[in-house]
Amino acid sequence: MKKTRVLVLLHPEQAPPDSIKGYSEQDILAFKTGYDVVNTLRKARHEVRVLGVQYELRPIRQEIEDFKPDIVFNLLEEFHGEPAYDQNVASYLELLRIPYTGCNPRGLILSRGKDLSKKLVHYHRIPTPAFAVFPMNRRIKRPDRLPFPLIVKSLSEDASLGIAQKSIVDNDDRLEERVTFIHEKIGTAAIAEQYIDGRELYVSVLGNERLRLFPIWELEFGDIGSRIATAKVKFDVKYQEERGILQGAAVDLAPDIEKRIYSLTRRICRTLELDGYARVDFRLAADGTPYFLEANPNPEIARHEVFAEAAEYGGMKYSDMLRRIVQLGLQRSRKMQR
Repeated sequence: MKKTRVLVLLHPEQAPPDSIKGYSEQDILAFKTGYDVVNTLRKARHEVRVLGVQYELRPIRQEIEDFKPDIVFNLLEEFHGEPAYDQNVASYLELLRIPYTGCNPRGLILSRGKDLSKKLVHYHRIPTPAFAVFPMNRRIKRPDRLPFPLIVKSLSEDASLGIAQKSIVDNDDRLEERVTFIHEKIGTAAIAEQYIDGRELYVSVLGNERLRLFPIWELEFGDIGSRIATAKVKFDVKYQEERGILQGAAVDLAPDIEKRIYSLTRRICRTLELDGYARVDFRLAADGTPYFLEANPNPEIARHEVFAEAAEYGGMKYSDMLRRIVQLGLQRSRKMQR
């Protein structure tokens, strides 16, 4: 790919330093994605500029007018403190007619709401845990159709915010207690869904119309109580080492189950209008049923996170993966301008 001017958008706190010397592994978590993306693009001799964005859209336009990037590499996971507002930034870039990486605004909207995405894929007969939504300032009453055990989450927050071992509940009192916790401490509506006790599997996807699916990845929970992906399980390096928590290519999957998971992933991406790059999460029940948990547009693409590791295991180097992400953004823009 020819030398390209790339404007990288991210949260100001995720802006990477020039060097990681002197930073601990835990410190690096805050900016690892930006650091890996920016440095890899610069090593490929692209001209890269970084812009921290949090509350205003105006700096984006000013930087586009001054820098005149060929493409915006969109690493924003929220805007104005709201994860749901990330689609507004993508929409703004479309209005400016500037190519950008990652998912389109429609896909961001359809997949970010855990209830909406589950309703849509369930309509298309994709196995989905039964669930109920508990809005704030409303009486907490479990529908009779929803049996225990349940796992209670924030309806809109990502990165396992609000998820802990206490998130799994087995009676109405504990359900009310956990839903209240989400309302009061996280400040969002809560969703309680059927807890599937099984293997946690991830499928990383790259592409617009034509999708490339990488090897199925598994989160192995090691020595912990309930098998749920809390923030500690996902992000605390010391905790992972102490409890033997590992991630890697899923092994011992029956060929028919693997084929079904890939087929479901393609259907989910079409249903939710996902493009660019995404990760789809499943729970594989003991009877071999893969249940859709959630879709993650624009997931973490740091070098040592699930998406990049699955891509490398599938034969795509990190630099090639970033190059392909940029190419997909440029291709989509050319198609829209026809």
